[in-house]
Amino acid sequence: MKAIEQRLPQDFDKSFVVFRETGVFFPCPWHYHPEYELVLVTKSTGRRMVGDHIGYFEEEDLVFMGPMLPHVWVNDPEYINGTSDAKADAVVIHFSEHFLGESFMGIPEMEPFQKFLKPANQGIVIKGDTRNRINALMKAMLSMNGLQRLSALFTIFDLLANTTEYELLASPGFVQANHFNVSDRFSKVTEYIMRNFDRDITLPEIAGLANMALTTFCNFFKEHYRVTFVEYLTNVRIGYACKLISEKDQSIAEVAYECGFNNLANFNRQFKKLKKMTPREYKQTLNA
Repeated sequence: MKAIEQRLPQDFDKSFVVFRETGVFFPCPWHYHPEYELVLVTKSTGRRMVGDHIGYFEEEDLVFMGPMLPHVWVNDPEYINGTSDAKADAVVIHFSEHFLGESFMGIPEMEPFQKFLKPANQGIVIKGDTRNRINALMKAMLSMNGLQRLSALFTIFDLLANTTEYELLASPGFVQANHFNVSDRFSKVTEYIMRNFDRDITLPEIAGLANMALTTFCNFFKEHYRVTFVEYLTNVRIGYACKLISEKDQSIAEVAYECGFNNLANFNRQFKKLKKMTPREYKQTLNA
């Protein structure tokens, strides 16, 4: 299932897009676009696929995604076959990185929000009180005028910049190898992993690249990424495997070896541990 690029029409008198998506079910296919996106589901249930993550949504589900991240919301069968009493309904916000000018995101006041944007290329599900407050704002924005909408969006930015109530969705391996963030301290390590994950990468090798002693590197990596180096490397490999499964007609064994696994049983075990399903079940889900 290859993702398609989708472009939303942009009104000449608006700097960003707020719209309501409603119908018997959500019709949009597996797709991506160059804008940041907030998706609030107000009615219906189903499964959402964000990068290589497959999860389930219900009413009030809120997800924030960065540019070019493939995604789709698939309603449960009763919506698709028209037997549900209710319609599917969502509120969506799209904005580009430079929607208020080339330098706006670089001003000092936007620094906390810029930090929040860094992991957005993995997709972020917002939770708790932060979700409730943002959801109320997004629903209200549908009836606001232009300046009120912009003010509400700034409030949403502030809520996101200061929250810890969220979880990342897609694994880092799903992000394409040419989409690196060169500003953080570990950019060289991240890029090296992304370019070499299909072969054995030893701890001494990667610690030497970072110019750190082995123990120092392990501690710093765990603090920086919140997982061990081995766990991160496995995440990258499984993420890339999901990408291959979604886009290419390869056998599971071919995918495993292309992602750096020399043992098919280990690949299946690690895949199921991370994705809660086997590679074959994942493929069947994508083609459902």
